[in-house]
Amino acid sequence: MLSLLKKLLETPSPTGYTHTILKLLAEEAAALGAALSWNEKGGLILSVDGLDPSRTIGLSAHVDTLGAMVRSIRSDGTLRLTSVGGFTMYSIENEYCQIHTRSGLTYTGTILSTRPSAHAYPAEARDIKRAEENMMVRIDEIVTSKDDVLKLGIGHGDFVSFEARPVFTPSGFIKSRHLDDKASVAALFGLLESIKREGWKPLHNLKLLISNYEEVGHGASWIPGEISELIAVDMGVLGDDLNCKETDVSICAKDSSGPYDYVMTGKLIDLAHGLGIAHAVDIYPHYGSDASAALRAGANIRAALIGPGVHASHSMERTHKQAVLNTAKLLAAYVGAN
Repeated sequence: MLSLLKKLLETPSPTGYTHTILKLLAEEAAALGAALSWNEKGGLILSVDGLDPSRTIGLSAHVDTLGAMVRSIRSDGTLRLTSVGGFTMYSIENEYCQIHTRSGLTYTGTILSTRPSAHAYPAEARDIKRAEENMMVRIDEIVTSKDDVLKLGIGHGDFVSFEARPVFTPSGFIKSRHLDDKASVAALFGLLESIKREGWKPLHNLKLLISNYEEVGHGASWIPGEISELIAVDMGVLGDDLNCKETDVSICAKDSSGPYDYVMTGKLIDLAHGLGIAHAVDIYPHYGSDASAALRAGANIRAALIGPGVHASHSMERTHKQAVLNTAKLLAAYVGAN
């Protein structure tokens, strides 16, 4: 799980620019024996046969991340951004980035405020509001005008990805951008690895959806019709009135879309208690998931939400390898005992 997670974190995948990472995951899934199919949005669907095919359990995790696009090119050769996903400008200031052109070229740059130097703008550098209109990308090429940038092949609508900078510490912490939700994707693939290596079958058929538009709200707005239960696997939030820790698997009882299914959530809690899996039950009022999108789209399902605890979500995030493992353990217990 950890080696795959490192690969995922090092592969840019802002929402709308996920083809490379999905190809990587398709190759991994094929090696693990899962049957592959795709939805029309480019999301990956993995199928695993169960002992009792009368029901199908769905598991989802999203591989798309926060990012940006080129909104316009400024006269001085810097780029103006438009956000993809919900994050604060403070969280990306001074971050290294990549610009991905439609012709397949990649350039590097840095995201800065338009008043980045305390020596040149002593008051404004501190006080300027960190909003889209006051942010820019400084491209690592010799450019001084809009025409210079256009000659590089950079244009409006090109994607901008943020450097993840993953670090795996000796103490087991994983700190990186985009653990939301690549840590959960790694947990799903840990489940597939366990099924293949240990030679066990889930009780019911499984459909694993690797979605690619979750950060903009419609990742799992369509799911295969045979799914009767869907567990969205997404990060657990840490905060002042929350119980989750970076070593826990989070079980979310309610988020902005409302309460999750009582029976499914209760079963997940009971399994975690019974197996001694470190977990927390929490409420996330400023949060939505792939399960939320499926329910809003009218899917006739029951739904639940779990995932590894992640500190500083939508910023420089951190989790612990135990949280990823605990998430995979709880998933295995659920699909094997359901």
